[in-house]
Amino acid sequence: MKKHRLVVYFLGLFLLAVPIFSTPKEAKKPDLKGFPEQVTKLISDWKVPGLAISIIKDGKVIFAEGFGYRDLTQNLKVTPHTLFAIGSCTKAFTATAMGMLVDEGKVEWDKPVRNYLPTFKLQDVVASERMTPRDLLTHRSGLPRHELVWYASPASRKEIFDRLQYLEPSKDFRAVMQYQNMMFMTAGYLVGEVAGTGWEAFIQKRIFGPLEMRESNVSVTETPKAADFALPYQEKNDKVEPIPFRNIDTIGPAGSINSSVLDMANWVLMNLNKGKFKDKQIVSEAALAEIHSPQAVMPSPIQYDEVLYPSYGMGWAIVPYRGHLLLEHGGGIDGFIAMVAFLPRDNMGVVILSNSGSTPLPSIVLYNIIDRMMGLSPIDWSKRLKDQMDKAKAEAEKAKKETDKDRKPDTKPSHPLEDYAGDYENPAYGTISIIKEGDQLKAKFNSFDLAISHYHYDTFELFNELYDQKQKLSFQTDAKGNIGSLSIPFESTVKDIVFARAPEKAMMEKAFLEKFVGQYEYQSMVVTISLKGEKTLTATVPGQPEYELVPYRGTEFNLKGMPGLSVEFKLASTGKSVEVAFKQPGATTVLKRK
Repeated sequence: MKKHRLVVYFLGLFLLAVPIFSTPKEAKKPDLKGFPEQVTKLISDWKVPGLAISIIKDGKVIFAEGFGYRDLTQNLKVTPHTLFAIGSCTKAFTATAMGMLVDEGKVEWDKPVRNYLPTFKLQDVVASERMTPRDLLTHRSGLPRHELVWYASPASRKEIFDRLQYLEPSKDFRAVMQYQNMMFMTAGYLVGEVAGTGWEAFIQKRIFGPLEMRESNVSVTETPKAADFALPYQEKNDKVEPIPFRNIDTIGPAGSINSSVLDMANWVLMNLNKGKFKDKQIVSEAALAEIHSPQAVMPSPIQYDEVLYPSYGMGWAIVPYRGHLLLEHGGGIDGFIAMVAFLPRDNMGVVILSNSGSTPLPSIVLYNIIDRMMGLSPIDWSKRLKDQMDKAKAEAEKAKKETDKDRKPDTKPSHPLEDYAGDYENPAYGTISIIKEGDQLKAKFNSFDLAISHYHYDTFELFNELYDQKQKLSFQTDAKGNIGSLSIPFESTVKDIVFARAPEKAMMEKAFLEKFVGQYEYQSMVVTISLKGEKTLTATVPGQPEYELVPYRGTEFNLKGMPGLSVEFKLASTGKSVEVAFKQPGATTVLKRK
């Protein structure tokens, strides 16, 4: 989602590795000597407030410790019981929940989603008809991230589900894997609807309960009620600062679980034991085998000899490491980065949870643990990733300098600033409000208050908090010379997202619309203006179909489906309309109220 940013505000951070399944000939014995001291140094090097780690081997938790602080202000230390957000590590829970329904014969991996959710609809007709639960769980929808549809949005899960049809795909259905959180949200929504319980209740009853994950929850609203939880932190300008918890209940099935390394160790044990925990089969071995099997190639450039050609199962990245088959998934949401992984052939697993939203440390620690446990020669992953991040930062700085090369100096907007103020709507992304304050504009989108500065002509710049970068916001005028829409590149892989100007709120109120209801005549022609429902005006002309009047501005309405045609009412001092002007290119006809 971020091309230049290394701070992780989105769900789904994971490193990738090699598909070569062999056993090193001269492997050393597992060695955790000096490991706690190394972790202590790493959290200092990477400025991570706190970290918790559990290691599972041969059916037992052999290591579970906390490092650093869950609360820097109160000097509260991390323990194995400390709750952290696990972000996209939630996805494997949603896939497993789907597998349980497959076990029960209530869902089939390869039957269309519409069999279970009849109103499921995407812009791509083929994808709408043929998308399956397997497709939802393997990122093969053809949609890119479109993260700002849901991120910090007040919309409900059902509302986001209904908006999917308006999102532009960037690839053909099943052509390539593209990480997509809303498809996992849809998978969870499907689970909840089929089970009749909702996704949250299903996860708590069918997974948390049997796995004895008593400290875990499915919403960050529950986390502060716990006795032991981590606060979220973010590094900014070389300083670690606390940030607010981010509620992502809307997208919950893709990333809203919060847990401890001890609870998550039980989850890993179940995955290592072919779906069984203690003496209970949680999900069938067959369903779990499907979830753990490669379903899609993960397109990724090769950076290291140890990390090549990954694939994706259902909620797991299949990324063998140095001759060892590894399944892993990272997760990131504001102030937290997590890593959950297991090596099925070596009967080993690892959980690493942190309360920093800007660190690769969980991945670094994961590979260090594998090296130690498998007796492999150590690799300095910390240095490798530090060098990689420094290179990316340098490239980002260079890119920033190049962004202004096309800027036209000494220009000004075509309209007074107040003309740009108002609400603008997109059927998928919702509403962005432009507000004039003094001699400046600002924007409000979802829960973001965004500063705006003039760039050139009718193009402005806003600072996008999610991407940590400036983006161009361009206004467009309509045929009447008024500001009619704006566009922003919220999703870089498709066309700019266009928001159409919304009419003033008063034009949607019944009391306002009733002023225009009545009959108007011109010579022998009588036109009837009626109010349908609470907020829809219609015009009936003898011998013609009924026309719907769409609010435009002031007392002017456009005729729906009739470009260039509009009606404008004139109000008397009493507030009631006395005439209506029917406008079309080159002619205006005025009708008086009867």
